[in-house]
Amino acid sequence: MPDMLTAEPFLGGYTLDLGDVAVAEVTDISIVSIAMPLGGGDALANAVQAAWGCALPAPRGTSVSSDGSVTLIFSTPDQTLAILPGVDGLAVTDVAAKLGDVGYYTEQTDNWVGLRASGAKSISALERICPLDLASMSVGGAERTVMEHLGVFIMREDDERFLLLSGSSSAKSFLHAVELSMRNVT
Repeated sequence: MPDMLTAEPFLGGYTLDLGDVAVAEVTDISIVSIAMPLGGGDALANAVQAAWGCALPAPRGTSVSSDGSVTLIFSTPDQTLAILPGVDGLAVTDVAAKLGDVGYYTEQTDNWVGLRASGAKSISALERICPLDLASMSVGGAERTVMEHLGVFIMREDDERFLLLSGSSSAKSFLHAVELSMRNVT
């Protein structure tokens, strides 16, 4: 019998702490895309409310399940990203079981690399490579933007902590841009 393959973090579980700013690869989440069928907004919204006790997120925002385990990020008017704890490769199955046939679900975990930027100088570091005014972004806010030349979702988790998601195919370039900017503010 062949050996089973084991997923490895894109950046090897990278962490860097420079005191006032830190970055760490996020390796303990699953990501599922939830697409709304044409005319299916109410049914999907009702299913999300019943399953997780929250609403679909508004533009530039997030919603968090009543138990705090699932975060929904607005992606487009008809699409949401669900961020779930753990990486077991079955998140899409879990989401489909919870919501039923009111949406279209796609496993996205291996398509994204996650970084968590934190610290007192995190806004200064990120604003060097991001065109958004992050100081005015509310906690729980989320935006789709670019950092350097890479597409990124950025979500403000608290005053000094951000979750960054970018395409896994450019994980090392993404980390390089974030790390270099952090080193330049310390």
